[in-house]
Amino acid sequence: MDPAIDRTHLAAQTCGDSDLAREVLGLFARQCRDLLPGIADAGLDAPTRADLAHTLKGSALGVGALGVAGASTIVEEALRQGRDSADPVRILEARVAAALEEIMND
Repeated sequence: MDPAIDRTHLAAQTCGDSDLAREVLGLFARQCRDLLPGIADAGLDAPTRADLAHTLKGSALGVGALGVAGASTIVEEALRQGRDSADPVRILEARVAAALEEIMND
């Protein structure tokens, strides 16, 4: 299975500074925990949920969590187009869980 975080990308983003990389990953993990509940909340309006998914996508791209970024893109597009987002959200939740597990085990 491919790693959830592209360490080469992360190293490039943090100029090889491992302390900075850990700090950035910690911020990303917190953002995942903050944003994912809103993205998954079917009680929120679709534009708000799409904006949250867009924010998560940007953060994921910054740290090299490409699976999270891709899944966030699919959720965002589904919400903006008025399509059911339940299955894409479940996939996003799984990708976030994998990324968080990898970060915690680092």
